Amino acid sequence: MGFHTFDPERADKLEDPGRFRYCSREELVAALAPGADGTVADLGSGTGFFTDEVAPYVGTLYAVDLQAEMHDLYREKGVPESVEFVTSDVGDLPFADDELDAAFSTMTYHEFATPESLAEVARVIRPGGRFVAVDWSADGEGESGPPRSERYGLEDAVEGLESVGFEVVRADDRPETFLVVGRIES
Repeated sequence: MGFHTFDPERADKLEDPGRFRYCSREELVAALAPGADGTVADLGSGTGFFTDEVAPYVGTLYAVDLQAEMHDLYREKGVPESVEFVTSDVGDLPFADDELDAAFSTMTYHEFATPESLAEVARVIRPGGRFVAVDWSADGEGESGPPRSERYGLEDAVEGLESVGFEVVRADDRPETFLVVGRIES
């Protein structure tokens, strides 16, 4: 992944319900539009905070994280039946071409958003499928999240997704975060 990964010793911060102020379950599920039998991946799943919120709305949800320690912490709190663990870098996903209906990243886009990793995300999402990223904005105040120097702006995220074949169907700049939804063209 990019600049850094989240320290597992601070993982309790990933379970803070205050995170919903940046992205609610309803907003994330609506942006994904996954379908009840959908196959979805949470890229940078950590302890499963947002994974748990999406799991009831899909058939299979892959919790993808580079750090096996995060999967261990997630297992300790309990895992929905639809969730499967994948220990992998986003730049080298172990999925077949067009295997996923959708993927999402909540507050981890800045950790992997290289052209190569974004191309890998595009490769594994089927035509018509979506990728949703909610992340800390470079234009934010920096009150939470990584240093502003490690963040992307909304325009950077839009350009990154478009450069690998996504059609951006939603791009919102918010006070501290951005939300971008890309759809793989059919």
